[in-house]
Amino acid sequence: MDIWFRPLVWMDYRLGVLLAVIVPFVLLIWALFQKQEAMQRLLIIYWRVASLLIITVYLLIPDWKIGFISGFAARVLIPISLWFWVDLNEEIRDIPQSLLKLVFTSWRWAMTAYCILGAIAKAFFLPCGISDTRMKTAFCQVWLEAPQAYRDFFHTKSGNEGFLGFLGAVGLVIYIIYLAYFVLIRLGKQGRSALEQ
Repeated sequence: MDIWFRPLVWMDYRLGVLLAVIVPFVLLIWALFQKQEAMQRLLIIYWRVASLLIITVYLLIPDWKIGFISGFAARVLIPISLWFWVDLNEEIRDIPQSLLKLVFTSWRWAMTAYCILGAIAKAFFLPCGISDTRMKTAFCQVWLEAPQAYRDFFHTKSGNEGFLGFLGAVGLVIYIIYLAYFVLIRLGKQGRSALEQ
């Protein structure tokens, strides 16, 4: 059955690779060379939070429903991580205008818009993460095509789908533990300061 929004799903994954992986990696290297510590700290925080995206890919490889929920959560948490820190926002605001600052600020806004729009779109697919019967429909299965293409490209000779899903599940457990520790303990101590990040 042909799904009318299949091209949009693939476009979402391609935009995700560009905005969530390639651009922030280049920005981190650039910020290291330019010795922009506030940008470096924000990008390191971003990478910690955005790791949920790759965890989601591994959860979706074996068709595990939880991947739909973790994917939605990633779209919510990433924009928060980009704007939450009062001290980093002020430091970045005070950096003199430069090409790096322009590209960094543009990426920050683009990533925020991408995640917000993605979260709205993914909300329609949250039932895929709850119902087994819904998960088996073409409506949900279309989201599994890109993770399976990723598996075919990067894991052709190593591991099966269950093992790759297990890696994703271990990553998710570690992620949840760290997030709970941050929310319940560190957030109360440091507030919206990223100084101890």
